[in-house]
Amino acid sequence: MGGVVTLQPTIESMSRSELEALQLTRLQETLHRVYERVPFYHESFALAGVHPRDIRQLSDIRRLPFTIKGDLRSHYPFGLLAVAKNEVARYHGSSGTKGKPTVVAYTKNDLDMWSTIVARAIVTAGGRAGDIFHNAYGYGLFTGGLGLHAGAERLGMSVIPISGGNTPRQVTIIEDFQPRGIAGTPSYILTMAEMMEAQGKDPRHTSLEYGIFGAEPWTEGMRRTLEEKLGIRAFDIYGLSEVIGPGVAMECSMQDGLHIAEDHFYVEVIDSKTGEPLEPGEIGELVFTSLTKEALPIIRYRTGDLASLQPEPCRCGRTHQRMSRIKGRVDDMIIVRGVNVFPTEIESIVLEHHQLTPNYQVVIERTGSLDRLTVRVEVSEQSIDLHGPVDSEAQQYQFISSTLAEALRDRLLISTHVELLSPKTLPRSEGKAVRMIDQRQL
Repeated sequence: MGGVVTLQPTIESMSRSELEALQLTRLQETLHRVYERVPFYHESFALAGVHPRDIRQLSDIRRLPFTIKGDLRSHYPFGLLAVAKNEVARYHGSSGTKGKPTVVAYTKNDLDMWSTIVARAIVTAGGRAGDIFHNAYGYGLFTGGLGLHAGAERLGMSVIPISGGNTPRQVTIIEDFQPRGIAGTPSYILTMAEMMEAQGKDPRHTSLEYGIFGAEPWTEGMRRTLEEKLGIRAFDIYGLSEVIGPGVAMECSMQDGLHIAEDHFYVEVIDSKTGEPLEPGEIGELVFTSLTKEALPIIRYRTGDLASLQPEPCRCGRTHQRMSRIKGRVDDMIIVRGVNVFPTEIESIVLEHHQLTPNYQVVIERTGSLDRLTVRVEVSEQSIDLHGPVDSEAQQYQFISSTLAEALRDRLLISTHVELLSPKTLPRSEGKAVRMIDQRQL
């Protein structure tokens, strides 16, 4: 693979025919296991009129029914286990803030496999054994913290398990421990960089060289902001607890899509409305099937995440399919006056305006029968220039506001109200940022 460092070069550069043969073998084994051990899948396969022996090639997977998040909730907590409860080594799941949580389970073999997948992902981003690794993902039921932690340890790193929050302490730890790599949500790492600036420190002058960011959609504009502010290379990692956790896909040094760990997961992209498969390059809903999970394998899981696939080999030499960055979520899309709007579209526009900080919030309200979309943004402390195109602070605020409103209207095709705020007015994230507030349902 040229001079590219990989953890498992034989697997990561496997020919397409070899990889698909491996996937088919593992898929057939998984289908037989869930059919025999998980009543939900036995019944759903029967209702679809299909038996695991009918799946003779990878494309036959389309004959199987989808699994959705509601299926995990309705079988909470143990109904989808494919092993006895005493074989489960760990449970993870969602926070359960919107009703019953989704619970996922891991055997010891699953945890071993997962840590290897994450170690491979960290190497893909440029991590190496011996690095000190600052892990600012949250620990607990959320898979991010422990997932990255175990992968980093498997690789031979020294891990700082600091989790999220207590930002001043995070800054001190970075100064004192001199980590080479950092992981967390991009919005929180940005908060960390702002804290350094507030303390009179230059975030570019740290030991950090690379960052592994995920758990929320983020744009190329956010990548540029993080790389410029921190003087690092910023890499996207993808995963979700229902499939396994972080490490399902990882960006390489080309920063041109995320390599899916296809030896462990089979991926599809479908039209979220019809369920029909889409062609490579078309944006649709990601669907994953786990191929090696023991405790809670999942079949054709509709993630709600929107992306496209790039099947051609990467310039780095890896042959596993790449997925695009997450464009948004099916349930994050809002319809305002008949127009589909995603938070990431607004983020990309905000980040094009250097007078603004990367922090923003979108509020949708209904007045009578009309929807009103307000984008709250902060003016950067360095943005007001009395030698600029207008000569007073009030005029400059008006100029920035009208310029952004015009850009939003041109791209979103709807009129948008801009609320310009002073620096550091919006709440800062210590985990996943809350960007969209839809008040129409209140």
